[in-house]
Amino acid sequence: MSEENRQRKLPPWFWLAAAGGLAWNIYGVIQFLPSVNGSVETLMGQGMTLEQAQFYLQLPSWMTGAFAVGVFGGTLGCLMLLARTPLARPVLGVSLLAYVALYIGDVTQGVFTMFGVGQAVVLTVVVLIAAALLWLSVFQQRRYSW
Repeated sequence: MSEENRQRKLPPWFWLAAAGGLAWNIYGVIQFLPSVNGSVETLMGQGMTLEQAQFYLQLPSWMTGAFAVGVFGGTLGCLMLLARTPLARPVLGVSLLAYVALYIGDVTQGVFTMFGVGQAVVLTVVVLIAAALLWLSVFQQRRYSW
């Protein structure tokens, strides 16, 4: 990296977007954790019906893995963005791919049907935010050569 690029300051919106992405992904981690040890009772305590909780617990484990890669990759990628680490781009790329896989799983496994339009909207927003974070890493890496 040239000294000129190293000394360029990133615009304030970059820091806001990266910090906002980090907060969003930390929230995702908080949402993910109950899926690891979830029981019908704990999921119902979070607002699911009995039928939804039973359905959720029977989803394939690869979907839980995709969710984990998405949220933990997004969290790590945002930390890397804030540290201006070039590895942010591939990490955020893997996070986006995991969310796309989760989206496909939600469609093929009937999650959107079981949980309704709200689930489709939430996961669509998740994929769009992951894509925006990847774009942010690509844009800033090209512009500032870091």
